[in-house]
Amino acid sequence: MNEQLITRLPKVRLQSYLQLDGSQKVLVEQVGDGSIIRRFDKTPVPRKKTDVVCPHFMELKWAYGCPFDCAWCFLKGTLRLLDTKTKPVVKDFTKIQTHLESFFKNDGQSAELLNAGELSDSLMTENTDNPFSRFVIPLFEGQDLHKVLFLTKSINIRNLERIKHHEKVIISFSLNAPSVARKWERAPSVEKRLGAAEILSRLGYETRVRIDPIVPIENWKNEYSGLIDSMFDKFVPERITLGSLRGLRSTLNNAKDKSWVTFMGEGSNWGRKVAFETRYKIYSTIIEYLKTEYHYSKIALCKETIEMWDELGLDYKEIRCNCLL
Repeated sequence: MNEQLITRLPKVRLQSYLQLDGSQKVLVEQVGDGSIIRRFDKTPVPRKKTDVVCPHFMELKWAYGCPFDCAWCFLKGTLRLLDTKTKPVVKDFTKIQTHLESFFKNDGQSAELLNAGELSDSLMTENTDNPFSRFVIPLFEGQDLHKVLFLTKSINIRNLERIKHHEKVIISFSLNAPSVARKWERAPSVEKRLGAAEILSRLGYETRVRIDPIVPIENWKNEYSGLIDSMFDKFVPERITLGSLRGLRSTLNNAKDKSWVTFMGEGSNWGRKVAFETRYKIYSTIIEYLKTEYHYSKIALCKETIEMWDELGLDYKEIRCNCLL
């Protein structure tokens, strides 16, 4: 990087954050104006049993919007005031690079996972002339500490297949029971997503899975056990994060297809949720199936309450979910 560019690097702002275990830790809050790199801290540290657990992770906000149209997508509410709504918009790559370089140069910080899939599908530009993967992965491979998370429902993995060095990359596929996906997710089929995940796993990419949002449809037990069987037939995910159907008020108000809303029966500090008893039965069944059938225990919950973690006998203070290293 030339000297002129170095002098223009934005400043890194630090802040002391209360951790889930009660300790305080100084971490990066944001880089520059926070439009590219910022810590997601909208979920307060949980205190009441009905508060959801969500660690404060780093966002890499390289773009916003999504080419898919899933009925419950929270972007419908989050981006509701923009003229573009959920239409994909990519930010300036030069600005992204300078903010990343500034973040990488910050001495003494802990290793972080930068989530490139919170406000967009991480692979939504892979069929364009400027795919995000070919731009950003070499930047992460040029340093030794941090990793980037690609969260996706896409199957556009051609560029990822061609990238030889990807030790600083984590791929996470968002999956659901096939019948649920067909009804409410306007995205590539679950079968095709599993096929893409299998290819990347075999190429040595650290590959994770999010089964989220789980919906208590009729025959859900067979539907989700079948999904797990299909997955393990192809590859073993490095980590599985489970989440149940939920919706913020802004999401509920801006969803066109509201047929899924009927499954939700109680509130939390992060929107409406499926009834506790139903969620517990689903989680406990899936966790037990993973343990007994596949001896698999690298499992976490997404935006689930303290009460649920406790009821399942899991320690939320030791959470290792999708958005963390």
